Amino acid sequence: MKQKLLLLAAVIFGVLAFILTFQQINSERAKIRSTMQEVALLEVKEDIAEGDEITEEMIVVKKYQRAKSQLVNNREVTADQKNLVIGRKAQFPISKGSILQWNDLQATMSAGREGANAVIRPGYRAVSIPVDQTASVSGLVQPNNYVDLIGTFKFPANRGDASLDTITLTVLQYVKVLATGNDYGIRAPGQGAVRSYSTVTLEVTPEEAEMLVFASQKGYLQLSLRNHEDAAQVEKTQSVNWKYLYENIEKYNKKRLERNMSGRN
Repeated sequence: MKQKLLLLAAVIFGVLAFILTFQQINSERAKIRSTMQEVALLEVKEDIAEGDEITEEMIVVKKYQRAKSQLVNNREVTADQKNLVIGRKAQFPISKGSILQWNDLQATMSAGREGANAVIRPGYRAVSIPVDQTASVSGLVQPNNYVDLIGTFKFPANRGDASLDTITLTVLQYVKVLATGNDYGIRAPGQGAVRSYSTVTLEVTPEEAEMLVFASQKGYLQLSLRNHEDAAQVEKTQSVNWKYLYENIEKYNKKRLERNMSGRN
């Protein structure tokens, strides 16, 4: 009798564990689905050789699931952008079944339209800002990188208060670099990246362009180079002035020490 009860209890616990696991799996699936979005993209129907002109017969519209975070500055060509790629030439060989991307195409849209304007996405603008060796991360920033822009300014309303006279803050995050100098990332095989330049051209919205031009004229802008897979946006960025720096140096050094120690474990 005792053995039967134990067996029954084991069966009951097993069923409960199965139900809980099933519910957990469904919950995780629901979370994943909530972060996904269906997007109509252009799929390549046949192998395309380098230099071939893209025609309607070469591509087909298909729907794919993409994480919402991937849709920010995504390089894949969407169905509503189809007319913008017809007639463009392939920069590299494109395999059948792959999703057409903007960097698959040569930077020539049509006669009289060559150069950087061919790589600007619809709805965006290209704005150049001056940089030096420090602001360009020692020349390591290159076309198709993503950067944050950090500015240092003197706010007129705060003059007279030494603690607030100068302030450093993040102006824009996750901005695509279109060009460094006159290099917009399209170069012959074996040709190295250009390391010497005095301007950087960024892809921004019209509203961001106004803010960026003003900021570049009124203060000093520094680029902060991001990992190519890191598209995360920091929601609450800090503003650093003399008072903030003085009061938080000890805290930041303590946090850095803790991170370094945890990284060794």
